[in-house]
Amino acid sequence: MKKKTQASTPGHSGSAATASAQRAEKGNFVAPATTPTQQGPQGIRFDFNDGCRVVLPEGNGNWFVRLRDAETHNTLFETTLTAGCVASSKKYYVPFEIEVRSGDVEVMRHRLDLNGKRVLIQFPVGTLGDLIAWFPYAAKFALQHQGCVVTCSMGAPLIALFEGNHPDITFVTPEEVDPGQFYATYNIGLFFTDEASVHQPCDFRHVGLHRTAGYILGVDPAEIPPQIELPDESRPIPEKYVCIAAQSTTQCKYWNNPTGWRELVQFLKDHGYRVICIDQKATHGMGTVWNHIPYGAEDETGDKPLAERARWLKHADFFIGLSSGLSWLAWSMGTPVVMISGFTHPTNEFHTPYRVINYHTCNSCWNDVRVSFDHKDFLWCPRHAGTPRQFECTRLITTEQVEQVIRRIPAFGT
Repeated sequence: MKKKTQASTPGHSGSAATASAQRAEKGNFVAPATTPTQQGPQGIRFDFNDGCRVVLPEGNGNWFVRLRDAETHNTLFETTLTAGCVASSKKYYVPFEIEVRSGDVEVMRHRLDLNGKRVLIQFPVGTLGDLIAWFPYAAKFALQHQGCVVTCSMGAPLIALFEGNHPDITFVTPEEVDPGQFYATYNIGLFFTDEASVHQPCDFRHVGLHRTAGYILGVDPAEIPPQIELPDESRPIPEKYVCIAAQSTTQCKYWNNPTGWRELVQFLKDHGYRVICIDQKATHGMGTVWNHIPYGAEDETGDKPLAERARWLKHADFFIGLSSGLSWLAWSMGTPVVMISGFTHPTNEFHTPYRVINYHTCNSCWNDVRVSFDHKDFLWCPRHAGTPRQFECTRLITTEQVEQVIRRIPAFGT
């Protein structure tokens, strides 16, 4: 029987079961090819599609294998075996170097070289804000490694936004991915239980939701909005207007002040604005808790192309929303964003001078590494669930506080 060895970094152990359990909670990725895609000498096969993988054939006596980080010059793992598989415990971008010896003879030395190679960057499907936040780092990766052939896997609606401005990148849906053609693969996601830093070098709760992609891909983590192509850039209405989005996926993300949106819409209308709600859903909730389109807002909700929502955002004086996808879309359009969020710390999202948070209340639980977000719990509130303090992080953000922030926007009232 072939011996299989799982490589590990000093101080950490790795296993296939652990890696599987630590897949990004927001969607599954296409698995790498069962056999490494690259052919080495003497029947050795290797690739970088699930970290660094090396398969060694039988019949050559004992193999000595060493995996190094060519940048830090650290030996990450070394072992001697008769045959089998060696795999790194780290699955994010590392400039690996593989050394294989048979006795005293060096059989193979290969350093990760992306020039001319096919590289797959996989994104989860079914999410908007995360993809808008992460994709610019894939574009940075393609620029940093000029000469490699980058393929990005994501949902079709997001492909329509990005592909027109990135002819150097191939876009596919997960169903179109052929894992056997790639030299290296990197998976972008939120890894909540990755205590051993298998899939991310830094916990995303420390570095920010968007910047985690930069660390995973080994590029500059400085934030930059994506380039988005609009098939129609015309102004949708002649009057001055503001776009709002009040819906989100779980209740902790909402502005839970019971009168906040109604009062704010009236404030905007009193200052001459048409208020356009561009949420996908006019009503959203679960069980006995439901959230409705703010009273007085004009209804532009519905299953419309993302490019249509982006067109509305492009010409809006400003946008008011939550820590959710449409805020990221507004940011990508260069529209001033008033973001109302208490469950995330401001470092979690892109910088906006119009961020609204109340530090006098419980806040920033999303960025607390001591708790893990439960996607299945619509009423998730890890510190105060079932108490009078539940959702106080946004319930105690007053209309007056939001209005004061809006008054700072240069375009307000003009």
